[in-house]
Amino acid sequence: MSQTIGHVDFKTYIDDFAKHLRELFRNEYDFNKISLNRDLPADFKAKIMAKNPLAVAIPELHGGRGVNVKECLGVLSAASYESLSLSLMFGINIALFLEPLAKYGQYSVQERIFKKFLEDKAMGGLMITEKLYGSDALNMKTSYQETEGGYKINGEKHWQGLSGAADFWLVTARKANANGDLVRDIDFFVTDDNISDQHIPMVERYNNFGLFAIPYGINQIDITVPEDQKLQPESTGLKLMLDMLHRSRLQFPGMGLGFIKRLMDESLEHCQNRIVGGAPLANLDAVKYQLSRIQAAYTICSGMCHYSSSNSGIDKDLASSAVEANTLKALITDLMQESAQIALQLAGANGYRLDHFAGRAVIDSRPFQIFEGSNEMLYGQIADAILKQMRKSKETSLVNFLANHPNASESIHYFANQLNFTIDSAVSQRDAVTLGRMIARVISFQFVLNMNGYNSQLVELTRQHMASDIAMFVGQYMSANTSNPIFEYQDNSDWSNFA
Repeated sequence: MSQTIGHVDFKTYIDDFAKHLRELFRNEYDFNKISLNRDLPADFKAKIMAKNPLAVAIPELHGGRGVNVKECLGVLSAASYESLSLSLMFGINIALFLEPLAKYGQYSVQERIFKKFLEDKAMGGLMITEKLYGSDALNMKTSYQETEGGYKINGEKHWQGLSGAADFWLVTARKANANGDLVRDIDFFVTDDNISDQHIPMVERYNNFGLFAIPYGINQIDITVPEDQKLQPESTGLKLMLDMLHRSRLQFPGMGLGFIKRLMDESLEHCQNRIVGGAPLANLDAVKYQLSRIQAAYTICSGMCHYSSSNSGIDKDLASSAVEANTLKALITDLMQESAQIALQLAGANGYRLDHFAGRAVIDSRPFQIFEGSNEMLYGQIADAILKQMRKSKETSLVNFLANHPNASESIHYFANQLNFTIDSAVSQRDAVTLGRMIARVISFQFVLNMNGYNSQLVELTRQHMASDIAMFVGQYMSANTSNPIFEYQDNSDWSNFA
């Protein structure tokens, strides 16, 4: 290894890493200009990786720091303070490759691949998504058949971060029976792109709207892997996938924290120094509201990191943790986008430049609300899970049910007046999404309350913003909006005929 970090205490390591990134991004390179180009320059990337940041997700047995979630979140946060693209690159490697390999991979494969990460600064990714089956992973068509000593895998994947750039992949496929039918379960295979039989070419590169540092495209799969490169699920491949995806969603706040903190720091400084009408912009009441929204997002994200650090390790089985995982992923990515929009607005015309941090932040944070499950889908799943539990317990009062939920029992009292209504009939999909948005805020505020000794002023302003949000969503829920689009809308819809 170029640098042994296993015995360096984490505070020393992360402080050094953050300083290293700041020097690279702001002094040695002008990242605001580099970020307008596709991919990171090779020498720039090499200097970033010289500190072995991915060692936090490698077991000590294999020379890493031990897959400690607090450390993984710290690396993601340090990276996102400078670049959301870089943090996502690390997030893909940590949550979607290294952690599942550490938990489900065979020792011989772990030993070889982890060594490549530590010594050669290799990178890995995950291939699930297919063109016709985005979030409908259970219907994927990539298939495999057993061969002598291994597996033959065929199919096509797309929208994988690091397409054409990763050294290793986790590829998902369904077993093909003798008659060609695909079984329902899903299996995972490790591939080594440097071995010709396992090489997965990117046959088309996408012109992605943001996150320019990360290549995306269409990947054609026609490979053969040895049998020891199949992950070993504890029960089914489906549960392995849920465990992995829920762990990834629970660690999204690591990417969110540094990103939101940078937006907060930049916006606070700008509004204190920008003079309007002889006084700082920060003196305006509407601006105070906007700044405090970003601070509430920062506080919620901090509570999420605190929760995740104790509840998303590879020693945990997260297959059934959908409510918590979906809550963290959906809410923090919504707050990331909102914080970026506020920062852009406060920055004025300058913020609209592609090479301004706020301008890039709006574009780069937007897909976070879409990938790994669109937020509307996740909020709906949160509500569906809670409503199912309510029906099972024969409880119709939302506030009463949440008062007995382990991750809402303390926070619900702050929002009891708004949520004091009954749900005694079927809920439409659109209303389920709205319910999910409310529930996610109640649960997330409890994560804030669990940080004993955390800044009480930040906690209070966060409570006020969560209460305002919930009141707004209750109004939306109670409005009984059943409007549907009119596809043949042309009749009597041209205003000029009525002028």
